[in-house]
Amino acid sequence: MSLVHPDLLFPPDPGARAVARRLYADIKDLPIVSPHGHTDPRWFAENEPFPDPASLFVVPDHYIFRMLYSEGVRLEEIGISARSGEPGEGDKRKIWRLFAANYHLFRGTPTRLWLDHAFSTLFGLNERLSEKTADRYYDRIAERLAEPAYRPRALFHRFGIEVLATTESPLDPLASHDAIRRAGWDGRVITTYRPDAVVDPHFDGFRSNLMRFAEITNCDTLTWSGYLEAHRKRRAFFKAHGATATDHGHPSARTADLPRSEVEALFGKAIEGKCTAQEADLFRGQMLTEMAAMSLDDGLVMQLHPGSWRNHNPQVLARFGRDMGADIPTRTDYVGGLKPLLDRFGNETALTFILFTLDETSYGRELAPLAGHYPCLRLGPAWWFFDSPDGMRRFRELTTETAGFANTVGLNDDTRAFPSIPARHDVARRVDCAYLADLVVTHRLDEDEARDIAHDLAYRLAKKAYRL
Repeated sequence: MSLVHPDLLFPPDPGARAVARRLYADIKDLPIVSPHGHTDPRWFAENEPFPDPASLFVVPDHYIFRMLYSEGVRLEEIGISARSGEPGEGDKRKIWRLFAANYHLFRGTPTRLWLDHAFSTLFGLNERLSEKTADRYYDRIAERLAEPAYRPRALFHRFGIEVLATTESPLDPLASHDAIRRAGWDGRVITTYRPDAVVDPHFDGFRSNLMRFAEITNCDTLTWSGYLEAHRKRRAFFKAHGATATDHGHPSARTADLPRSEVEALFGKAIEGKCTAQEADLFRGQMLTEMAAMSLDDGLVMQLHPGSWRNHNPQVLARFGRDMGADIPTRTDYVGGLKPLLDRFGNETALTFILFTLDETSYGRELAPLAGHYPCLRLGPAWWFFDSPDGMRRFRELTTETAGFANTVGLNDDTRAFPSIPARHDVARRVDCAYLADLVVTHRLDEDEARDIAHDLAYRLAKKAYRL
């Protein structure tokens, strides 16, 4: 018996289920293209064994600790250290037992699907994780992690990953990517340019980040022209390390195309730390337009992940720092917000600008019509709260009629937990096959068309959109 049922996520109707099975059988083993994630490139540079089950599955995964925290588990108890240097729980088996005792909290969530998939397919564990089975799980996983076949590079190939993109700050020297190259390993791990630290005036240490930006580019980043030139240099550096894309995590989808004099005045306020919230948003919006101009020059694909009120919990932010599970979706205006950028670049076929959302209500009303018209726009189908089976299904239902399939880009798995990558892609492939099967049995598609689309959604669209 497996934790992953053969008909997981397939339609209940027998006819549609049979079609979904056939479609899935045809694409389930296609290579994985993982164009955006937060996996650590050091794993592949150093190729050391993962230390223990808790460090592999629990400690790095905000999907897990945000749920545990919501039920009263303190982050220290699952190994998260405070910014002050106060260490979190160091006993990894104790952390695992706490996680296992609370595994019931994940019933019905995508996290449960991903974890069960990894436990079953990777470690051969097919009895449900619980307080009772915690030690059995820990011992089996720990035993396997000590084997050469479970080191990062071996798992990369076992998972069938063709290419994996990590995400780094412009201030990152990309030493791990250099080490991967020197190792002569044949796995393709590339970087992505994520400039938030030197684009967001309200980012922690913004001015000191600009000073570091100046040091590593030999540009005067306190002048507007020097600042833009620093971005161009770092983008070229990232591109030389395999980058095909940039990524922008802005609170809103606002863009701007201001006269140079206004931009320079706004930049001056940003440098001095005097930007209001509105002015900071305006500066970020201007930088999206500047990045689009640079993308036309260097060919890097743009990604925008807006609409998250990041670090919403001030106490968690103060004690543990950024990205501790307190990122909450907000309403997002795409039609008005993107207008300045689209007025200038919307008709450029050489630009690819991929939009994501945490505001599901915008799929049919804004995002699909925009991507269904502007040549530069594509839609990313899953991110955070919507990389769930139901979220993926709703994405297809709300966007396909207007934007079609070709204006989407395949799965963005956005993961920090390495073993969840194949699980997330398997879930996405099953959901898409189920959706396509419904189109076949309701005579909106022929099955040969559905088979071709299934290949696109699982593999070809991501390669094309991200220029891989």
